[in-house]
Amino acid sequence: MSPLADPAQFLAGIKVLDFTQYLAGPSSTRLMAELGADVIKVEQPPFGDPMRAQAPRKNRRSGSFVQQNRGKQSLCVDLRKPEGIDLIHRLVPEIDVVVENFTPGVMARRGLDYETLSGIRSDLIMASVSGFGQDGPLSDRSSFDFIAQAYAGLMHVTGEPDGPPMFVGAGLGDTIAGVHAFSAIGFALFNRERTGSGTHIDVSMVDALFHVHENSVQAHSITDGEYIPKREGRHYGPVAPAGSFRGPQGWIVLLCGVNQIANLWPALGQPQLADDPRFATNETRIEHREALSKIIEDWMAGFDTDEAVLAHLADHRVPCGPVLSPADAINHAYFVERGMVREVSDRLIGNFTIPGFPISFSGKRPNLDAAAPNLGEHNREIAGSADLEPEAIDALFDAGVLLTKER
Repeated sequence: MSPLADPAQFLAGIKVLDFTQYLAGPSSTRLMAELGADVIKVEQPPFGDPMRAQAPRKNRRSGSFVQQNRGKQSLCVDLRKPEGIDLIHRLVPEIDVVVENFTPGVMARRGLDYETLSGIRSDLIMASVSGFGQDGPLSDRSSFDFIAQAYAGLMHVTGEPDGPPMFVGAGLGDTIAGVHAFSAIGFALFNRERTGSGTHIDVSMVDALFHVHENSVQAHSITDGEYIPKREGRHYGPVAPAGSFRGPQGWIVLLCGVNQIANLWPALGQPQLADDPRFATNETRIEHREALSKIIEDWMAGFDTDEAVLAHLADHRVPCGPVLSPADAINHAYFVERGMVREVSDRLIGNFTIPGFPISFSGKRPNLDAAAPNLGEHNREIAGSADLEPEAIDALFDAGVLLTKER
């Protein structure tokens, strides 16, 4: 039997020119770096990626920036100057993938669009991540995560029924768009291997989020508008019981569909509820959701801890889980044993915890042991790889085209 492949080498030899900033783009190239790609992060003077200033910071170093940019090289080059554009063009013949997340039109105005760069390397793969895509009536608008959540309809279905729409408390649109770009780049590389052709990938944050609707779009369509997506609060509308329930210490989520409901009644110590006409079908359980929720919460109140409730439900094969805060999750056995929390070291921050790589390959996860770059840390090395002599590189520094800072 051949040895298992090391996922940290899956993209070894693939060179990436990364024009991304903030979260949507860097979350994509972060995953590529973890799989062994050689990622050159292109930053602009005087401050580089705005995420370098993201709070909280320690010793003027942002944990968010470090999390998304470990293992990358930093090229800090002024793209407003022709010498900066020329340097990029010199690099492109050796580049496999370009990733950018500017508003459409920005790269073209700089002569860094797919048409221009693919003229330098014909099999180039380029991924453009934006709020509203590269075409369409909103393509020229800038966007941030919460704007994408609003446009995609997620905020409309999140919150209490009589309350305002609410956004998810994490960069969901950014990260999902980044993962979409990451996966699309992998398939584009596979296609290039088979056909020799490059491609331009268009990822919209709004599109990526709209794609997650499992029920709202099709249900509204097939009922000719009778089904109206709405905020459900703490319960999931199509199923009962399904939602978050008050436990003895915090909140517990459980869901029992038609294949699990028979396990709930003995778990509650009330097998007679199986014959209660209020709970005979999912439809009647939805109708009597309030009464069923009270039965469940009263039963939970008889335990001393949430952990005891969860253990009892799990013993009866009732799907359930605790509502964890991210701070709680860091020390939870599931995340620790799955490798989904990892301690990394940064030259300025020291040791701290970040999420692990979210995919396992034959039981292995890449575990990149690499630093996040200082601004422009690799300027000379990268410019040298573009066949520039040391004197020419010095001239770029003197002209302010290249900049290096210690943070």
